[in-house]
Amino acid sequence: MPATKARNTTAAIGGAPCWVSLVTHDLKGAQDFYGEVLGWTFRPGTLGGAFSIALAHGQPVAGIGTLTPEWHVAVAWTPYFAVESANDTAARIRERGATLAVGPLELGKGRGALAADRDGAVFGLWEGQTLSWAVGQGAAPMCLELRTRDAFEAAIFYGEVFGWAPDRPGGCDITYEHDEVMVRDMAGRTVAALRGGAVEAAPDPHVRPRWHVYFPVHDIEQVTAAAVAAGGFALPVTPMVDDSGCEAVIRDPQGGLFTVATAQD
Repeated sequence: MPATKARNTTAAIGGAPCWVSLVTHDLKGAQDFYGEVLGWTFRPGTLGGAFSIALAHGQPVAGIGTLTPEWHVAVAWTPYFAVESANDTAARIRERGATLAVGPLELGKGRGALAADRDGAVFGLWEGQTLSWAVGQGAAPMCLELRTRDAFEAAIFYGEVFGWAPDRPGGCDITYEHDEVMVRDMAGRTVAALRGGAVEAAPDPHVRPRWHVYFPVHDIEQVTAAAVAAGGFALPVTPMVDDSGCEAVIRDPQGGLFTVATAQD
């Protein structure tokens, strides 16, 4: 879940990603892996000893928290989206046939929840102040990507839940480009992409729709090698969709999937 402190906090744009977090079984093991592979350091969060904040060059990158028995969710990297009202957003999620897995709960100075969309992709929502953090800026993830069967259907769902609209003032804007849906903030920065495929085909039982978090790295070969050496698994390095660099999917030793991609300097 997002964690806040009195300093360096801000009110995120409604409907925009405001944080990413890994829920895991072994906090110390996760810190060791990500510290070795991505060079992160860690400090305590504000939600208790089961949560920590990852830092890169002293700047917040992501949260890592330990799964509790009552949270029936898998080890995974999860994006959180800023909302004005966690209760109202949760109601819209239920109304549209999706699932609330956890919450909304009071957490520190905010309220949060975990949900799954109609195809099973897990995401979170957060009401309250957040750390000064934005996709594509500084040490934050360079992008978030939903991989699903039908990007347009997913865009309708998330647009209705989070208020994404091409002409909505003060919120996120969506555009349709080459079979993809791009979500941009008020400054025109791309903060998420929804990509689909094989809409007419039967669902592949081995491919589960999910949100992917992309972390920028300068030496992708070195990072994937370090991940394998630290007990993880890495797929071969491939060109990015827009040919702006390379990317590779990594699974940490506890099953958390994430993507590393060539940093855009």
